[in-house]
Amino acid sequence: MTDTTEPTGAAGRVVLIAGATSASGRAVARKLLEAGARVVAVGSDRGRLDEMAAELPGIVTEVADLTDQMQVWPLAMRVHGRVGDVDGIIHLVGGWRGGGGIPGQTEEDFRVLGRSFSSLRHVSRALWDDLVASPAGRIAIVSSTTVEHPTAGGANYTAVKAASESWMQSLAHGLGKEAPGSAAVTFRVKALAGLEDRLADAVVALWSQDAAELNGRVETLSA
Repeated sequence: MTDTTEPTGAAGRVVLIAGATSASGRAVARKLLEAGARVVAVGSDRGRLDEMAAELPGIVTEVADLTDQMQVWPLAMRVHGRVGDVDGIIHLVGGWRGGGGIPGQTEEDFRVLGRSFSSLRHVSRALWDDLVASPAGRIAIVSSTTVEHPTAGGANYTAVKAASESWMQSLAHGLGKEAPGSAAVTFRVKALAGLEDRLADAVVALWSQDAAELNGRVETLSA
């Protein structure tokens, strides 16, 4: 007899981590694997992905530049072919550039920082149907507490984070209308260094909480 029981918690979920080779990405991947999830690690550096695969047996790795829409849609098709539809997207593409007050907010820095927002847009659009179809779809990003308290030296950085948070609220609105079992969540941190395990635990817990209560949540993580 076929077991039609739905998975509970993160066990059995297919979760794609964007920006997976960072310290936070590795921590999240490790905790998800321990929870029984199937993890797809996406990054732009094949060497770092290979190191991650050796460190964490069982993950599926994919190389893609997530800022390039022409690479993201084929990525989605490859993931479908290798592991099936996606139940979760954990977006960890980020980085920091700042300083110099308002005159120091260079166009070069803004374009580099903006890659995070572009990749979020591309990935969430390419895998939207997966999140809607999943009985427990989840998408989460890491933002910054500076969104509430912007500074002159971090204006570019905070502007990108604010745009990403706005996009997440739009996703939450869409999921609320189309997929009541799914949720979009934003985690804010003052600094991610030292909070990798805290973030990983919070990510795994997304599948143990009610979607209606989670959807649109902005949660600040601290040690």
